[in-house]
Amino acid sequence: MAAPSVKSADFWHKNAELLNLAGELSWNFPEQKSGSLAIIGGNSSNFSTEVKVSEFVNLHFPFLKTVDNFFPDSLKSKLPSLGNLKFFESSESGSFRRSPDFRSSLDGYEFALLLGDFSKNSETALAAAELLKFNPEVPTLLTRDAVDLLAEDAENFIERGNITLVASLVQLQKLFRAVYYPKMLLLSSPIFPIIETLHKFTLSYPVSILTFHEGQVICAHGGKVLSVDIEKTSYSPITLWSGEVAAKIAIFKMFNPGKPLDALVAGLTYKS
Repeated sequence: MAAPSVKSADFWHKNAELLNLAGELSWNFPEQKSGSLAIIGGNSSNFSTEVKVSEFVNLHFPFLKTVDNFFPDSLKSKLPSLGNLKFFESSESGSFRRSPDFRSSLDGYEFALLLGDFSKNSETALAAAELLKFNPEVPTLLTRDAVDLLAEDAENFIERGNITLVASLVQLQKLFRAVYYPKMLLLSSPIFPIIETLHKFTLSYPVSILTFHEGQVICAHGGKVLSVDIEKTSYSPITLWSGEVAAKIAIFKMFNPGKPLDALVAGLTYKS
């Protein structure tokens, strides 16, 4: 069977911001406080992104009932004792380590955002993998170095059906290798082979993906792929990974669980 051409690729929809998905899905935001989000990340020397994203969420989505930050206890002396800050055992490197408290920390939360700054160490990787393993019912978004941290363990969570990846092509390459996916994402490739590969990958695995290539932000789920010219968003190839887009996607997914692809695009295009 011949590979589909660009013209025949009915799974690819361009300039998805014209669909106004953000406006449509924002009608599902509650009028009264509802929803619980756990923002997880940080280490003893780097935690500013987690704080900034938490402040952003509280400012622009005040209807959320709970927005908690999970930090390693190596940061207790650097952060105030506030009710929305939860501390867990830290590794020698200053990030999370495995513990019963951390493993069960997502009880009662409706969404988990693994935001990164975990530091590169096997102890924290095991802690994060255990967190996913023991909380399969909690929808989870991985972004920034959380993707790198957990890529090798992908075969243990990629089939869950409620995982979202906001990741670069390089990070997706690692994850594809970890699950022995036969088709690779090449940085030198034109955009259509990337679109086609994400189409096939998300038919094989029930995962949502947002990535970036050749000036296009690409969203994929269930074999359907939407792309948006980054110049038509309020982001740049750098700020796309700041954690803000990931947080907005997490919130849209929380309140629109039946529309995973729409929630990806809405999180990208929503003017907060």
